[in-house]
Amino acid sequence: MRMTRKLVLGAALGVAALAAIASPAGAQQLVDAGKQGDGSGGLAFVLMALLVMLIWAALFFMDRVRRRREGTATTE
Repeated sequence: MRMTRKLVLGAALGVAALAAIASPAGAQQLVDAGKQGDGSGGLAFVLMALLVMLIWAALFFMDRVRRRREGTATTE
């Protein structure tokens, strides 16, 4: 009985996690940059630039952490 309950709970959690992960796929175009004259193209560019900077910062931080770990591992 206990094993069946764990199996059902695990399956339910798996389905819920899959639904939560897949839900952002429905939002394909959050900013419309197709119209001319209303400034939406500028907003799309600014959002893209912010996203690029965020990705760059994350990569920089991960590389810095990796280099610090390698540096402390070799000195010990």
